[in-house]
Amino acid sequence: MNQPYTNNLIHETSPYLLQHAHNPVDWHPWNEEALELAKTENKLLLISVGYAACHWCHVMEHESFEDTTVAQLMNSKFINIKVDREERPDIDQVYMNAVQLMTGSGGWPMNVIALPDGRPVWGGTYFRKEQWMSALEQISDLYQRKPEKLYEYADKLEHGIKAMDVVTLNKNVVDFSEEFIDETLENWSQYFDHKEGGLKRAPKFMMPNNYLFLLRYAYQNNQKKIQEFVNLTLTQMAYGGLYDQVGGGFSRYSTDVNWHIPHFEKMLYDNGQLVSLYSDAYLITKNKLYKDVVYETIAFIERELTAENGAFYSSLDADSNTPEGHLEEGAFYVWKKEELQKLITSDFDLFSDYYNINNYGYWENTHYVLIRKKSDDQILKKHNIAIDILNKKKQNWKELLLKTREKRSRPRLDDKTLTSWNALMLKGYVDAYRVFEEDRFLISAKKNAHFILNNQLREDGGLNHNYKNNTSTINGYLEDYATTIEAFISLYENTLDNRWLLTARDLTNYVFDHFFEETNNMFYFTSNEDPALVTRNIEYRDNVIPASNSIMAKNLFKLSHYFENDYYFNTATNMLNNVKPEIANYGSNYSNWLDLMLNYTHPFYEVAISGIEAHQKTKELNKTYLPNKLLIGSTEESNLPLLKNRYIENETYIYVCVNKACKLPVKEAVEAVELIKTDNL
Repeated sequence: MNQPYTNNLIHETSPYLLQHAHNPVDWHPWNEEALELAKTENKLLLISVGYAACHWCHVMEHESFEDTTVAQLMNSKFINIKVDREERPDIDQVYMNAVQLMTGSGGWPMNVIALPDGRPVWGGTYFRKEQWMSALEQISDLYQRKPEKLYEYADKLEHGIKAMDVVTLNKNVVDFSEEFIDETLENWSQYFDHKEGGLKRAPKFMMPNNYLFLLRYAYQNNQKKIQEFVNLTLTQMAYGGLYDQVGGGFSRYSTDVNWHIPHFEKMLYDNGQLVSLYSDAYLITKNKLYKDVVYETIAFIERELTAENGAFYSSLDADSNTPEGHLEEGAFYVWKKEELQKLITSDFDLFSDYYNINNYGYWENTHYVLIRKKSDDQILKKHNIAIDILNKKKQNWKELLLKTREKRSRPRLDDKTLTSWNALMLKGYVDAYRVFEEDRFLISAKKNAHFILNNQLREDGGLNHNYKNNTSTINGYLEDYATTIEAFISLYENTLDNRWLLTARDLTNYVFDHFFEETNNMFYFTSNEDPALVTRNIEYRDNVIPASNSIMAKNLFKLSHYFENDYYFNTATNMLNNVKPEIANYGSNYSNWLDLMLNYTHPFYEVAISGIEAHQKTKELNKTYLPNKLLIGSTEESNLPLLKNRYIENETYIYVCVNKACKLPVKEAVEAVELIKTDNL
């Protein structure tokens, strides 16, 4: 097709940037040339940040960035830069902090105007065309008439941005107690929604790490009420329209309080973490619903987000074309009643009751979102059918609807590969293997781990962040290292292959060399080899993805045990102590830190397995939910500290230790589990 306009984004690989390559706006990618151009021409920078699956990004593009009148204004007054927030989370983080300071909230698309030196002076999220043009006219006019006003404001805002993520070394004596965690939970639990699960708010995000922590806390402290709340939340999420009842996998969030109508984009990072969460929840409860969610979500990942080389793609768009050719949110996933009646002829009453083709499941414009309200047991009693018959019908329905849906116009795929998100999915596969012992899950995990080693790991020992078109690019961020180290430790614990543990240690040492801030014992988000931005951030508050610093602290805690490394241990301890003053009032923003704190407030077990049956014993140990332990093992003599001098030919022994103090070795996994569960040390 002949395009009337083509801009500098045409040379990029990001699907999001390429979506804007034929806008009449003269977009540039973020690079030194564009930044220098702003200084040379003394023009304000207009920085617009989004991502490929973002619905409102598409809306603003259509309304404003495809409009020649708007483009003329933008091109004449500004140097326009488009940023894919997933490729460049460092840029996104700096300007998102600025927007939150200026407006009190944030989101995407994010649009910021900055001085030629990159310092922000104005910003917001989505703007209608008239609002957008008016704001641009006013700011460019002010820059022409009274530039000193903008420079004065930029100075103040810069101080504010730099103060947002400042972490000072906490010199108070380290005191991590169960009472502190209990108090935090008491404050946090006021916001629990005991009717629908999650928090009492809309929209509802899934926040997998919140529930991984709560699951563990409830289990270790025998807190039935919190365990019930977690199970309610996981059940309601799996029943809701948030979960793709036909094809598996979760959308990014629910727009309402009952998980009914999703924001239909599907992100790799959500699904990777949710596979881990539902796997652990199954291990505790043996609830078949949780197993189904894991298997169906992995089937979705394999079908739609996996490359031949084992890499995982980033996301699926919220929008797709209707049969009439209109781009609409959710068009790929929703159904009309008449369409369903034609497809499901003999069982429509049962199907309609199961998936609520009624007022409960109605969305808008005669469309329904498939959503569950009743458990299988309730359906069996109401319709007087056997479970095997219901399961067969469900399988047939899903196969039929999936086949029908595949004929529709598909949502756009963001086929870039991000190291951090791949590591989250890799860990999801490892956790699913640990719980369900499905060999194919481990095969996929290993394939992805080898992809990271072969493509994203550089000769200098560092990682790259992005992979597209057989090319690895963008120097890695702390999130890439933290998540990869965590995934490799998990892979080691399930394979006993030293390569993964040693690579995790080597990556950790690289992180100390390039990201560590000695004055506060925290890690910067960006490497000391990256070009400077307005500020160099320390990401420490947990979000939908846990903070890179909290993941790193947990890694250091574990690695300190594996390698008897006091420096690792002391760093992890100081990091947790640094953030402790903020935790009590904001538990949901620090759940991964709280999970680490449980390692200090409860005994933490080193389980060393030495002998010919080490692999089998590892599998047997993993049949029990034991969150306060690490596994190390070998089928031969090993020099790793916890295994040294423990190998006896033709025998297999399991050593259960806490702080280097060990009970007498046992031969059976069940005996080791008993030692841990009864806290006999």
